[in-house]
Amino acid sequence: MAHPHDGYVPVANLEVTAVVPQSAGFRLQGIGADGADYLMEMHLDMPLDQRTRAVLGEMLSQSEWVVYRRAQEPFKSQVRRKPAGSESKQS
Repeated sequence: MAHPHDGYVPVANLEVTAVVPQSAGFRLQGIGADGADYLMEMHLDMPLDQRTRAVLGEMLSQSEWVVYRRAQEPFKSQVRRKPAGSESKQS
């Protein structure tokens, strides 16, 4: 689990309300703590038999998710570089 000091900030807290099996995974729908609707897709790189797909779908339908993202520096604090050779063209 990420901690605030790891540079990650929470983006959404979601309660899964529906799980729809897809050909390569699942589509999860949920309601966020902010009241907004969310849609997430989970893709698997392995085939699942019908029983495993059913069990995994049931587990996902009983889940809650916290989505984090790494905070980035604002664009204003980044230094813009001059194109290479721009200083030599001044004569």
